[in-house]
Amino acid sequence: MEFSAKRTDLLRELQLFQGIIERKNTIPILANILVEANGEKEVNLLATDLEVGLRSKCIASDVKEGSLTIPAKKLFEIVRALPETTIQIKQGTKGVVKVSADKFDSRIQTLPRDDFPTLPEAGSGDLISLPREGFLEMVTKTQFAITGEDTRYFLNGALFILTGDTMSLVATDGHRLARVLVKLKGKKTDEVKAILPKKTLWELKTLLGDGDAEIQYENGDNHLFFNVDGRQLISRVIDAQFPAYERVIPTGNDKKVDFDRDKLTSAIKRVALLSSERSRAVKLKIEPNKIDITSSSPEVGEATETLSVDYSGDPLDICFNAQYVLDFLGVAGVDTVQLEFKDEMSQAVLKPAGGTDTDYTYVIMPMRV
Repeated sequence: MEFSAKRTDLLRELQLFQGIIERKNTIPILANILVEANGEKEVNLLATDLEVGLRSKCIASDVKEGSLTIPAKKLFEIVRALPETTIQIKQGTKGVVKVSADKFDSRIQTLPRDDFPTLPEAGSGDLISLPREGFLEMVTKTQFAITGEDTRYFLNGALFILTGDTMSLVATDGHRLARVLVKLKGKKTDEVKAILPKKTLWELKTLLGDGDAEIQYENGDNHLFFNVDGRQLISRVIDAQFPAYERVIPTGNDKKVDFDRDKLTSAIKRVALLSSERSRAVKLKIEPNKIDITSSSPEVGEATETLSVDYSGDPLDICFNAQYVLDFLGVAGVDTVQLEFKDEMSQAVLKPAGGTDTDYTYVIMPMRV
């Protein structure tokens, strides 16, 4: 196998694979990227960690057919370190690949092509077009609420739902829940429910970052396929039962306060500096026309900041994890946010104030301190 490619083109594709490749694994071949040349003016690239896979292409010239696997991280580092030029990759003997450009020359050990796992192929289901901007918004506003606890396997992903003319994404770690619902204008789809792994969402966010074309989605037997700008992300589906999230979203919260998002963000960041490092707790002392945001830690000290608000209800003290609130405020995307609550111990809801194109609901459990 042999081909030449512009550094810019090759680097752009290799960059996208770095999140897929496992740095630490017990299967050495998973650290490699599969490169296949079929004699056309491009080469195919493929990498997987057995949970998420990515297929891509790179424009090439002087292509000679063949396939090999190359350590993905080393190839990326070499290409990144080279100046803007044309890079030649040529299969050598005894499991070696030559990577050269201008006066630079290198030889890298490869692993057998036959050791590379076979990934599922799309084509068994219907392709569904989804709005790129709406999907990216769903991922951005929910992914931080996914747990990292392997013991609760069913929470290590987000629930993706297609139903009629809407799509939604729901994530929870047991302490908070984020749900985004997007209207599919002029579209009707069959109902789909699948739990997408956390890593899938991170990689989708990367792929959706540039461009404006719709994405194509296909539901396979045990995998989901997302086609984005000529690239295909393959995701294993988490085989588990997602919690009945509808029961978590409160419907009886009768108290509401609107905040200027920037002012609330700044106040919580400042006050949280003196909160306990373990709990990150900040207390909202809500009174008519004002809210005192406070924190205290026996080891560090205490802090208070007061915000003026339009509130005429009963006084109330409610405590939250500061980082959970800041996560929502960082992606809310509006100038004014609303806090809905009932009492000190019931679930509270944060959401953008006023009408928006998407329905964003963020449920957060108060803390006991």
